[in-house]
Amino acid sequence: MDLMAMMGKLRETQQKIEATKLRLDTVLIDEQSTDGLLKVIVTANRKIKSIEIDERLLTDKEQLEDYLILVLNKAIAKATNVNEAELDAVTKVNMPNIPGMDMFK
Repeated sequence: MDLMAMMGKLRETQQKIEATKLRLDTVLIDEQSTDGLLKVIVTANRKIKSIEIDERLLTDKEQLEDYLILVLNKAIAKATNVNEAELDAVTKVNMPNIPGMDMFK
C-alpha cells in the first residue's frame, strides 16, 4: 500500500471514528439501584441524560449520595464497555496495516 493510500485510509478511519462517537451519543444505558429507588440514563459516551430519584431517598442525604455513586459508577462502566467495543471495532476493521503502528489495534 502506498503512502497516499495509507493516508486516505487513515482519514477515512478518523471520519468513521467521529461518526461512531456521534452515534454513541444516541445509545442510552439504563441503570438503577436494586430496589429501583434511583434510576439513571447515560449515553455510551458517558454523558448523564437523566436521574430519577424516588422521594423516599430525599430524607437521607448520605444514603442518596451512596446510591448516586453506586448507580452512576455501574452505568458509566457499562457505557465505557459499549463505547470501547464500538470504537475498537471501527479501528480494527478500518486501520491500514502500517508497520510499527499496531498500537491502534
